[in-house]
Amino acid sequence: MDPIRIAIVGVGKIARDQHIPAINGNSAFSLAATVSPHHHGPEGIPHFASLEDLIENGPAVDAVALCTPPQVRYDLAALALAKGMHVFLEKPPGATLAEVAALESRANKVGATLFASWHSRFAAGVAPARAWLAERTVKSAKIIWREDVRVWHPGQAWIWEPGGLGVFDPGINALSIATHILPRPFFLRTATLEIPANRAAPIAADIEFRDTAGATIHMDLDWRQTGPQSWDIIVETDAGTLKLSQGGAVLTLPTGTEHNEDMEYPGLYARFANLIRGGRSDADIAPLRLVADAFLRGNRQTVEAFHD
Repeated sequence: MDPIRIAIVGVGKIARDQHIPAINGNSAFSLAATVSPHHHGPEGIPHFASLEDLIENGPAVDAVALCTPPQVRYDLAALALAKGMHVFLEKPPGATLAEVAALESRANKVGATLFASWHSRFAAGVAPARAWLAERTVKSAKIIWREDVRVWHPGQAWIWEPGGLGVFDPGINALSIATHILPRPFFLRTATLEIPANRAAPIAADIEFRDTAGATIHMDLDWRQTGPQSWDIIVETDAGTLKLSQGGAVLTLPTGTEHNEDMEYPGLYARFANLIRGGRSDADIAPLRLVADAFLRGNRQTVEAFHD
């Protein structure tokens, strides 16, 4: 079977660090081109300043991986789908819920695959955590996602703009795990968003969710943490405590701790290939819907200005 010819649109840090190695390591794909007005891709791979330029003058491609900021992703995805290309959306899948729904409808009409990717769901501890929790009763949960924005997003102005999500950019990773492993649906009850005086998006958030059986899920997000970073989910059950740490890479159960190899982006591309071969899409918006609810219902507090 011929490999899927894929182009990467947006050649920033995430594309260089994760997408390109994952594509090169998967025989189901061949990297056919890169697209960016700013950064070139690997040497020897055709590069184009825009997706339009690739379509008009480049090699044939079967799929695109959109690694741009979410605010500009809809038009790129719509153009690719109009040309019959399969589309991989970096997280979050869009700037709004409605545009993702519109893309899913368009993909279905043209018979292309749309994949809203959530890389943290492929962290090593997530699948076994989901299996373990499926047989337990959840009493409560805590999500602690605290990191230093200056380390992880230096100089990225777009992330502070409307649609960039602010601290929910990493926080949505935690929600992608929680919506995947917790056995019952949950929804927002209260939220406080701390927004710097000179920014449009929050730098911290304190949120309380409740699941359909009444169990509380507390979420603590903060982009001002220095030193050791915290990416933990702790679930109290009738059979003891489950803890996912290091963003889902390490699973601790009452019986012990499991450490496994990081396979997040290789797992995403294996999933994308399977979806394409099966003629299916996966456009789950559950994590983004919870973030949207936080912005819809959250109490906003202005805090001191933030400067990189």
